[in-house]
Amino acid sequence: MNEQARRRPSKNYRRPKKDPVRILAFEALRAVDERAAYANLVLPPLLKKAREAGDFDTRDAALATELVYGTLRRQGTYDAIISACIDRPLRQVDPPVLDVLALGAHQLLGTRIPTHAAVSASVELARVVLGDGRAKFVNAVLRKISKDDLDAWLERVAPPYDEDAEDHLAVVHSHPRWVVSALWDALGGGRAGIEDLLEADNERPEVTLVARPGRISADELLDTLDEESGLPGRWSPYAVRLTEGGEPGAIDAVREGRAGVQDEGSQLVAVALANAPLDGTDERWLDGCAGPGGKAALLAALAAQRGARLLASEKQPHRARLVERALAGNPGPYQVITADGTRPPWRPGVFDRVLVDVPCTGLGALRRRPEARWRRRPEDLEAFAPLQRGLLREALKAVRVGGVVGYATCSPHLAETRTVVEDVLKGRGGPAAEAEWVDARPLMPGVPALGDGPDVQLWPHVHGTDAMYLALLRRTA
Repeated sequence: MNEQARRRPSKNYRRPKKDPVRILAFEALRAVDERAAYANLVLPPLLKKAREAGDFDTRDAALATELVYGTLRRQGTYDAIISACIDRPLRQVDPPVLDVLALGAHQLLGTRIPTHAAVSASVELARVVLGDGRAKFVNAVLRKISKDDLDAWLERVAPPYDEDAEDHLAVVHSHPRWVVSALWDALGGGRAGIEDLLEADNERPEVTLVARPGRISADELLDTLDEESGLPGRWSPYAVRLTEGGEPGAIDAVREGRAGVQDEGSQLVAVALANAPLDGTDERWLDGCAGPGGKAALLAALAAQRGARLLASEKQPHRARLVERALAGNPGPYQVITADGTRPPWRPGVFDRVLVDVPCTGLGALRRRPEARWRRRPEDLEAFAPLQRGLLREALKAVRVGGVVGYATCSPHLAETRTVVEDVLKGRGGPAAEAEWVDARPLMPGVPALGDGPDVQLWPHVHGTDAMYLALLRRTA
């Protein structure tokens, strides 16, 4: 047989059908895996490009988004199910093949897509991005998965709760075991609470806007929206919740900087610090870890209403530029600088209010960044610990006697929240800080289930917010 004949496809050969939605979802998952990218940063430009090319309508974009986020949220569960359907360790399967299998598993077990359509679409995707040989492997595995529904699979692959509660919850709710353990310790209580929390982490969060005071009110922001696309916030006086399908980038107030996208928990933290009682002056405010700028923009707007000035400091230059963008157009005086909060350029004792929203594991925002749960490791806590304590110590030095510091994290892990504050106050690892607790609960009026205080821990399943933590401290000497 000559070379031309060997290359000629057989009569039975059929070119694979290119499905733009599933190809885009696969590309997003590969970026998350290969480049340690975040889906919320990767997906929007891919969707924009597809729309501009005329490949996508609104329904296509919604399906691609669901496929990406749903697959990432349930990755642990799907890995356990896929592992039960193959004859080799999961780590020996090429990552691109695993991505196609996980996308197929999500369509079969986590959506209403008909079984035959989920399998055939996934096999066609495999033919396009992997080749015919590996597409046969994908077909075989997905046909095994399709024989049972999710509940039946969980009965098979998750250990019984009574034998290993944490491992059972880890498989059923798709969180690493150590994260389940840490969240359970922070939450306390029995099985119902932790299951509600883990399930909330796997739900699509609402998009919440903040109306920046002095530029637009929440009512005015609501008036710019259709009746069906916006609702008032639950707790923050500046919050507006977008209903499903709302596009923040299409809202004039957001494009103009009069409003922004900000979780209601983050708004509550900034407002509580701004409203903490002070004796004496209230003129100089500091956001010591300002990037990417959401809390800084709200604080700057609140400060401007009182004739106060905000200094927004951020160590990373690219994040400092984001802060500048977020604060652009603020009606009052402010300044953005690039500086390390553990080696600050400002003189001690000059600020009336200081916020340090410290770098952390981000376990409180797993709804928004589902891939973070698979990247974080217990040893990350040790890496963050000195930085968190250092930032809080310097914040307490920066505030004047009688002034207030807000220590915040987007993590409920006890090692990143109350333990840090108590260590600094009691002098573990350094001199004891001369400061006292301020009860943060009255500064979040109307918000239920804030615990015994004086600090506050918010929860996705209780408050509908990210799991933000806030401790308020007043310098005493």
